[in-house]
Amino acid sequence: MLVAFSVAPSGTGNSDGSVHDAVAAAVRIVRESGLPNRTDSMFTTIEGEWDEVFAVIKDATEAVGAYGSRVSLVLKADIRPGYTGELTAKLDRLDAALENDG
Repeated sequence: MLVAFSVAPSGTGNSDGSVHDAVAAAVRIVRESGLPNRTDSMFTTIEGEWDEVFAVIKDATEAVGAYGSRVSLVLKADIRPGYTGELTAKLDRLDAALENDG
């Protein structure tokens, strides 16, 4: 499965609304998990089995919780049993389709 998630604290007390330190704590946990992952400006996507993916997301969410009085968590999942490597394979198929259109 692929799970894209965004996690951020609120009630941080930062007047500029910056949450980069909290997000860095979450991304560090994802990267140290050893699971395939990708982070962009909006979401971190992680690939693996249910239990391992959600354990990492739980740990990342708890790490962010140290930076504020509340935590916001947004999840989107693509559950496709029997497939692996979809973190890059989906993009490869998209690129191929774009090349064929041109």
